[in-house]
Amino acid sequence: MSARGHAATARLRSRLKIEGYVYLAAFTACIPAANWLIGNVGTECIPDGPCLIPVAPGVVAPSGVVMIGLALVLRDLVQRRLGRLWAVASIVAGALLSALLAPPALVMASGAAFLLSETADFAVYTPLQAKRLVLAVLLSGAVGVVVDSVVFLYLAFGSLDFLLGQVIGKSWMVLAALPFIVWLRESDARRGIQPA
Repeated sequence: MSARGHAATARLRSRLKIEGYVYLAAFTACIPAANWLIGNVGTECIPDGPCLIPVAPGVVAPSGVVMIGLALVLRDLVQRRLGRLWAVASIVAGALLSALLAPPALVMASGAAFLLSETADFAVYTPLQAKRLVLAVLLSGAVGVVVDSVVFLYLAFGSLDFLLGQVIGKSWMVLAALPFIVWLRESDARRGIQPA
């Protein structure tokens, strides 16, 4: 390969790493955003409880669901650009950050739900992503959404009353991200970019 070819390859690698760091920053920002939303934004705020938003006709969920759904997709993108080690490190750091930023009564529920759901997302996404990126994001998101919802609701409230709303709310964000994932897959294919 010529010097010009090496320089172009180095620039592309640098750009992909920067993209990965942007995804990582956005992923990390989802955690405080979810904690802030759940206590401050909604069509109804329950005293000593979450603020709720409508996610489907007649179905409400704590408002933080939108950020958690987005976090599941962003973790996949961190892995695509930076690799598995970064993905695992971001899961652990995210779980710690989630526990640190959660209201005192929700520390265990928030940290455990984040850790388990992102790990489940990782386990489903990793074997599928190289050949079936869109399917990998969709299936890993679906698994992560259910795990996060069940673990959080059970540990935080001892009840699965908001399960349907949690699953629907988080799923909207995963589905909303799919056009971007399709575009990314096609863009990477045109440029010959393989997942990290």
